[in-house]
Amino acid sequence: MKIKAVVSPAIGQPFQIDEVELDEVRSNEVLVRIVGTGLCHTDLFFKDLIPLPAVFGHEGAGIVEKIGNAVTAVQPGDRVAISYNSCGFCKNCLRGMPFYCVNWNAFNYSGARGDGSMPITKDGAPLYGSFFGQSSLADFSLATERNVVKVPDDVPLEILGPLGCAVQTGAGTVINALKARAGSSIAVFGTGSVGLSAVMAAKLAGCSSIIAIDIKPNRLELAKELGATHIINGAEKNAVDEIRAITGSGADYSIDSTGVPEIVRQAIDAIDLAGRCAIFASSPIGTDAAFNMNEFVSSGKGVIGIIEGEAVAQIFIPQLIDLYKQGKFPFDKMIKFYDAKDINKAVEDSEKGVTLKPVIRFDR
Repeated sequence: MKIKAVVSPAIGQPFQIDEVELDEVRSNEVLVRIVGTGLCHTDLFFKDLIPLPAVFGHEGAGIVEKIGNAVTAVQPGDRVAISYNSCGFCKNCLRGMPFYCVNWNAFNYSGARGDGSMPITKDGAPLYGSFFGQSSLADFSLATERNVVKVPDDVPLEILGPLGCAVQTGAGTVINALKARAGSSIAVFGTGSVGLSAVMAAKLAGCSSIIAIDIKPNRLELAKELGATHIINGAEKNAVDEIRAITGSGADYSIDSTGVPEIVRQAIDAIDLAGRCAIFASSPIGTDAAFNMNEFVSSGKGVIGIIEGEAVAQIFIPQLIDLYKQGKFPFDKMIKFYDAKDINKAVEDSEKGVTLKPVIRFDR
């Protein structure tokens, strides 16, 4: 079928709206009419990394139009958010850990279906078009039964896309991976949409000291509104010294959402004995970060890498929606909407920090 998609034509070139051809639904697939798709740093990271032209987008939300004959989880007319993809048959998927799917790259980054076929073409030529199994920066998306999440009717559908990656990653890191304890302290380095989701989750978990670190005052102010008990402008103060002063000896947990080696080092240095530091941001291939080995000897400190907040999307996303409906998880305060034709303005605003979470709408 003919669809309109946001296409990245070549490295260094802006996005453009093109008409492309979307493949027919296969047995395990779901055709979704996209209402809104979150624009994520990961889209922009891969934009200059993989073969182009390509269609990105991995925070889609919309309405199911058609399903394959093997699909049972959703029906036409259902409202869905779309999250990451996974194979379903590797050892980690079978252990209930699809976020650490052994075949992650093939099912999320390869630009093709798991079997190597391409779902999107233009003028007969294949496009990189199955990003996270969805490539949802388009008015229609082919997803799989494994990465769609049925959502309720009483929440605005256009805000739900970011739950599929950024929001899930930040909140899940605190709740699922770190399992932050009530009364504990946590330092969140970087208060973009992922970091702010971690701040909100830390408040839900009952952390008594929630320290947000950034260099942009507007982000820090929103972090305070969303639950941070302390804010630190890293351009003005030594974040590690400030965190130690606030907590007494260091934070129980820290999170780096920047991917900047110097900031990662600060996040590690900021944790106390037996503390845990979680990192998950994309960095250029080959990036190294250093730490002081003596700080780890007999300290019980640990550094862990996290994918998708260790969340099973079909369980975690509905939980976050319930919390949102109760007024306890106001993630929509990070969102600003853009029409698809304004995609490059959304990119610019995101990169400048003017907008925390752009959502691209296709139903206008």
